[in-house]
Amino acid sequence: MARVKVSLPASFSFAVAIPVRITDLNYGAHLGNDALLSILHEARVQFLASLGTTEFDTANQQGFIMVDVAIEYKGEAFHGDVLHISLAANDPNKYGFDIVYHVKNQVGKEIARAKTGMLCFDYATRKLRALPPELAASLN
Repeated sequence: MARVKVSLPASFSFAVAIPVRITDLNYGAHLGNDALLSILHEARVQFLASLGTTEFDTANQQGFIMVDVAIEYKGEAFHGDVLHISLAANDPNKYGFDIVYHVKNQVGKEIARAKTGMLCFDYATRKLRALPPELAASLN
């Protein structure tokens, strides 16, 4: 069976630290896969804010829609760990871009690598929209 492989970029433009909460643990007493996806979501929201944008703008009904996700697990994380997540935009195109995440714990142990595909979406018309030029410029 082929395994997911997430390639990391040469550099990252943003980093955030997020603690593992007790509610993030699964029955194996380590970080659950569903919880990691939620933590990546929080990191993504902060990353987009650093670029001057949001996932969803209620005023104009425009934002982003996640079209795919890949997570490559590398190690366990536990309650009390602080996840240091580095993020970078990758592969911008007419309608969106990818976000790559590199997750390590507080002592530098690699926990996961991930990628989410983000497309610009008009929630009023329920259609894709073009990546705004000013955002495209900030991704490069």
